Amino acid sequence: MTRAPFDSIVAQHGARVWRVCRALLGEHDADDAWSETFLAALEAYPRLAPGSNVEGWLVTIAHRKAIDVLRRGARLQLGEVPDRPATAASRDLDLARALAQLPQRQRETVVLHHLGGLPFTEVAAAVGSTADAARRASSDGIRRLRQLMGGADG
Repeated sequence: MTRAPFDSIVAQHGARVWRVCRALLGEHDADDAWSETFLAALEAYPRLAPGSNVEGWLVTIAHRKAIDVLRRGARLQLGEVPDRPATAASRDLDLARALAQLPQRQRETVVLHHLGGLPFTEVAAAVGSTADAARRASSDGIRRLRQLMGGADG
């Protein structure tokens, strides 16, 4: 089985990795974490087992790099509030603000599962918990996001 060229991996999965980084960090710091993710992935790619879940592998690296950025003292940077919240960009900004209000465990599980596409077993491994605990944290996080964003199910 031949391995895909790394640039095709970046093209195929770059947007999802950026969404994970953006949801955890904010736009400015997400760029740094995205770059660090793909630098680390480039170095490790030759050792990745054939048939591995590349997207899950990249999302896991992105999660770790986002935590590294947070540990270095990065602050969530959301930008300015637009005058009209009708665009997709402003909905993304609203989501980023709401995610920033979640407890860290809920934010991580929501991002890794819902934005990163990881199954709860992989989310659990990434955050150091059980799949059931990750599922509960994600459910609680989604419920709280609905409240924060003005949706139903208070």
